[in-house]
Amino acid sequence: MAELKTVDLMKVVKGEATPPNCDLTLQLDVLSAEDGLARGIWTVDKKFMNGNGVSMGGFLTSAADIMMAYAVASKIAEDQTFASVDIHTTFHRPVLTGTVEVEARVERLGRKMVYVVASLFQNDKKVGDVVSSVMILAK
Repeated sequence: MAELKTVDLMKVVKGEATPPNCDLTLQLDVLSAEDGLARGIWTVDKKFMNGNGVSMGGFLTSAADIMMAYAVASKIAEDQTFASVDIHTTFHRPVLTGTVEVEARVERLGRKMVYVVASLFQNDKKVGDVVSSVMILAK
């Protein structure tokens, strides 16, 4: 069985660690993550487009999921870990090639669950909202 490799997301924010492969693959740059608020830029190019000439919705959800991870990481202890248990996405308009601003925010942090929301904007217009329930796994 392969060993799981983890990346300290807060070290990524500080420029002290290489981002996880999912960040690199999606072309998502984390700008900041502090006290439950994370911001990043997703660079959308042709490889994210579907047959209708717009980005696949799953990529938008993935960009939000990544930024929500940084928001959660900025609120929990170093020895805690987490995973999404539910993600709901609302699409407001199509995502085209260019840049998308992604902002994720921890709404509620409980003992076992965290509720996180993300909003995505392209050309100053909201393109999507994502809500996630994240389960905190004990130390």
